[in-house]
Amino acid sequence: MLNTPKSIFKIGLVILLVSWVSIIVAFSFKEIPQLIESPSLKSEIDDTLFYPKIDSGESVLHHLYYDFVYDENHEQAKWIFYKLYPSYIIKTYERKNDFRSDPLVFSGSADHSDYRGSGFDRGHLMPAADMVWSKEALSESFFYSNMSPQHPSFNRGIWKRLESRVRKWVTKSDSLYIITGPKLNMKLNTIGHNEVSVPEYYYKVILKFHQNNTDGIAFLMPNQASKSDLTDYVTAIDALEEDLGIDFFHNLEDSLETSIENKSDPSKWFWK
Repeated sequence: MLNTPKSIFKIGLVILLVSWVSIIVAFSFKEIPQLIESPSLKSEIDDTLFYPKIDSGESVLHHLYYDFVYDENHEQAKWIFYKLYPSYIIKTYERKNDFRSDPLVFSGSADHSDYRGSGFDRGHLMPAADMVWSKEALSESFFYSNMSPQHPSFNRGIWKRLESRVRKWVTKSDSLYIITGPKLNMKLNTIGHNEVSVPEYYYKVILKFHQNNTDGIAFLMPNQASKSDLTDYVTAIDALEEDLGIDFFHNLEDSLETSIENKSDPSKWFWK
């Protein structure tokens, strides 16, 4: 029976199908590394490569659209990491101002009463305007883990100007990876029953990916009104690390880390 034309045909068909499957599988595995190498297609697990160094006793908490380390001593995030793509700034949803405590902070985050009557704004670290593409992302931006006490003239002034500039930069980039937060390694005044520290400075560190090029820039700004140019607050990432006691991008390959951190070159970023 095995030598009948019908049996021979079936065997040939099986061999042909196995050959085609082998070719498809081989081609698929060949393509996978190319996808992983593209910064705009990095999987979530790759995000950890861009975290600052996690100090002893710290843990990273994860929302869908931002990750952070919470500093219980200051009742706010030590740093927040998030990604920005050109499509994210296309406005689809309006902000609802749904400020609320963060359920991920089991010890309890700051709340409404801490800020009420304090004279300080609930200043976003990850801007709500960066998350208007998604109802859930926009809502997450109003957790109190993403808030820090900012002088109104700062929050609505130069900090807002920097946030707007970042959104302009992403329109000419494949993606931006951003770490932002307050300077907490100093004695600070507090507000509210949770004793939320009032930072004197805020920082923002930005990695730009565009056409296989990677550039970095950092800012350190005092929590006060300013009419200065944004470029007046540009600093090298290396210098910012020294000031904050935070080791940024320590997981990157040494030569790339050095080239990014040694100098923030304003000429590689447009300002108009």
